[in-house]
Amino acid sequence: MKMLRFRKDGRVQWGWLMGEDHVTPMRKLDGEPAGEVYPIRELEVLPPAEPSKIVCVGRNYADHIKEMGHDFGEDLPAEPGLFLKAPNTLVPSGAEVAYPDWTEELHYEGELAAVIGQTARNVSEEEALGFVLGYTNALDLTARDKQKSDLQWIRAKSADGFLPLGPVLETELDPNATAVRTWVNDELRQEASTERMIFPVARVISYVSRFMTLEPGDVVLTGTPSGVGPLARGDRVRVEVEGVGRALEVTIV
Repeated sequence: MKMLRFRKDGRVQWGWLMGEDHVTPMRKLDGEPAGEVYPIRELEVLPPAEPSKIVCVGRNYADHIKEMGHDFGEDLPAEPGLFLKAPNTLVPSGAEVAYPDWTEELHYEGELAAVIGQTARNVSEEEALGFVLGYTNALDLTARDKQKSDLQWIRAKSADGFLPLGPVLETELDPNATAVRTWVNDELRQEASTERMIFPVARVISYVSRFMTLEPGDVVLTGTPSGVGPLARGDRVRVEVEGVGRALEVTIV
């Protein structure tokens, strides 16, 4: 089922998507419908997560490793390479994202995102997916030149608006066998199956939970396939995780 986070009359709520264009709010997160039904057009749709942290996997597709100029030979990474994005990066589908004046290489990276639903600490790989509330589309925006020049990736990855997320959260997706696609101005730039991940979602969640407690609302980005590239002002970016049912769309301004 598809969940939506929204604001109506100044109040932030979660709801179940009903058909194509209506939402019924929940009495509590992932709970029973409250009874009302709202047209989506009357709602301010928000990113479907309220994270304390956003944990990201870099280099989780072999083809992307190669296109970024990293050569592991026949030996792929033994452990996930992780970095963080800050919660200030979150913006909803439909947002206009400002191209910062301090970078000349703003890049797109379409990804599958998992939103944590239960506190996860030292969980096994076998039980890890049971701690996920749902899955959604993510656009990991990156200032590639600052990723190369800065001591850390704070500016390159965590500027305001650098993580469009949503619009819906799908609770019944199989993250091991779905496709991730990214379009720029209606041109398909990225397409790969999550079967090609070096570290499956369950392994990533288990790995992170060994040293960092994942709290409800936290977001785990699972890596981007090959095909990343630069953006320009005016570009329209669309990310679709097959099975989520609704694409993420933003405009760079």
